[in-house]
Amino acid sequence: MEEEDDDDDDDDDDDEGEERRGNRRYSDYGDSPRRPRRAAYRHRQDYSDDEYESPRRRPPRGRTGNQRVVSGAALEEGQGWRLGGFLGRLRGGGGSSAPSYDRGKERDESDYDPPRPVRKKNKWIIIGIAVALLVIIIVVAVVVSKNNSSNNDDNKDSSSKLDEEKKNSIPMQWRGTYLDPFSWKSTDDFNVTFTDEMVGGLPVMGLFTKWDDSARANDKVPPLDEEWGSYEERPARGVNVGGWLSLEPFITPSLFDYDRRYGIVDEYTLCQHLGPRTTAEVLEKHYASFVTESTFKEIRDAGLDHVRIPFSYWAVEVYEGDPYLFRTSWRYLLRAIEWCRKYGLRVNLDPHGIPGSQNGWNHSGRQGAIGWMNGTHGTENRRRSIEFHDRLSKFFAQDRYRNIVAFYGVANEPRMTELSSSDVMAWTEEVYKLVRDNGVRAAVVFGDGFMGLHNWQGQMTGYDDLVLDVHQYVIFNRDQIALSHQEKVEFACDEWTAQARQSMDRSTGYGPTLFAEWSQADTDCAPHLTNVGRGNRWTGTYETGRESTDVLEPRCPTLDDRCDCGPANADIGDMSDEYKRFLRMFAEAQMHSFEKGWGWWYWTWDTESAPLWSYKKALAAGIMPKKPWNRDFDCNGNVPSFKDLPEFYRR
Repeated sequence: MEEEDDDDDDDDDDDEGEERRGNRRYSDYGDSPRRPRRAAYRHRQDYSDDEYESPRRRPPRGRTGNQRVVSGAALEEGQGWRLGGFLGRLRGGGGSSAPSYDRGKERDESDYDPPRPVRKKNKWIIIGIAVALLVIIIVVAVVVSKNNSSNNDDNKDSSSKLDEEKKNSIPMQWRGTYLDPFSWKSTDDFNVTFTDEMVGGLPVMGLFTKWDDSARANDKVPPLDEEWGSYEERPARGVNVGGWLSLEPFITPSLFDYDRRYGIVDEYTLCQHLGPRTTAEVLEKHYASFVTESTFKEIRDAGLDHVRIPFSYWAVEVYEGDPYLFRTSWRYLLRAIEWCRKYGLRVNLDPHGIPGSQNGWNHSGRQGAIGWMNGTHGTENRRRSIEFHDRLSKFFAQDRYRNIVAFYGVANEPRMTELSSSDVMAWTEEVYKLVRDNGVRAAVVFGDGFMGLHNWQGQMTGYDDLVLDVHQYVIFNRDQIALSHQEKVEFACDEWTAQARQSMDRSTGYGPTLFAEWSQADTDCAPHLTNVGRGNRWTGTYETGRESTDVLEPRCPTLDDRCDCGPANADIGDMSDEYKRFLRMFAEAQMHSFEKGWGWWYWTWDTESAPLWSYKKALAAGIMPKKPWNRDFDCNGNVPSFKDLPEFYRR
């Protein structure tokens, strides 16, 4: 999420060491053969929009009915034992067995009157039969109609329900693991019929076998089953769901509300402190509640058309010594994609943490040293990251993802100011070729590494579908944070627009460029934004433990002791009208600039408390346009001086 400080105003490189934020059965896929590479975004899929299913009668005891056929569970790579110990006690509740009754008890004759024979004329018998047939036809028609109008899958109602029959169908070796729905916190919109099928070594458990790609986000964009076209001509307008499947302390500070002596500063130390059992309970509760189906409906209703979903490598695999919760987030990632599908939102897959940590920042999972292609285990973690993408790309090469996964990221914010740039580029090209060989047709996205956009000119040439990702913020640069309100808007309009155009032109920059992170924040005041327990640049309290990166003098525009974080951290309802006016103009200026590239994704959709990092909160407060294409400001007009808005925020 965050960038490091850098005194280079052109590209926002940062001071080193600082914090940064269809319808086929799965057995048809398997891991091979590989599909030939085809033109990007060319795919179609059809299916009826079904949500209703007629009830099924429970089979007799001792039999199972309407189950997937499984070939026999095998503990995938020996991982089943990892969760068995602390998830063995089932949560979420299973349905009770069928009600019992005394089958041997005879009814007393006094309970009913025996039927008396009545003679009917033949014509009345015929009429009665005809009426009965008509009733049956009407009932069948109603059921079929409801089936055809359901939202997702014609087996959804029954296959989303936990009952004793499904519990008995789960092989013993999988009970209590990530494949056991009786251990899940939530089963809403999950298929709980057991299967141990894998694609690319990753489970399909939880997915329904049918899908519908006919939805569109809004009338400005095509439905999922039609090609998007040129992102240069129709830029993406999207948002991140950050802090969900990859934790970030400033987004969900309640998860990090511990005495500082415990040293809980990231997901790694949080999981270590909680231990396996409590980690599973705490994190799955967070996964099930922080982002829900309503999140994606709200994103659609806001006029957005893309969602970037950050997740980390432990959704796929964990290694010896890792305290992370294994594979639970994988299930939620897959369900989120299905919700995006329902609302016509295209997906940008974002590996936010890869083995060893690609940047050493807390949102990679572990704050501290970079262990990816660096240090004692650098080579091993490089190999692991290749294996991660091999499995991931095989899974997302399935037909069900052809229309919806528009962007496939390789690594969020690799810290190329401290890593060998040539090593990172070689890895990126290797992953690109692997992903293409495995059949993924989405555009592949790589991070700019904070090298400066002009330094990418002529690098990794020959790829029209390999896209540079740039994250633009003014607040992680000690000079840009000191710009006045007027200067910040002008900087977005002038400097960032120029950078976007420079980067998009292969004669001056890399070429295809998108902007997957930005925000309205004009200070770094949000608690935990610069790491748990650290101060901020705005008030001059930013202590990193390294003299070269400490900022111990106030960096608000007045550069004195009047600098104050109070109003910047206030509820939006308590902010002044002039400040709200600035915030909306600053947001619209950035939208204008980033649409000179392949588009933008705001960081992030929602936060527990940091309002200037929440698109949802900004939208509700009127400091974000109701629809991103209907803006009041577009950088062609004059930027006001905001003379009635204090530059230091002290009341």
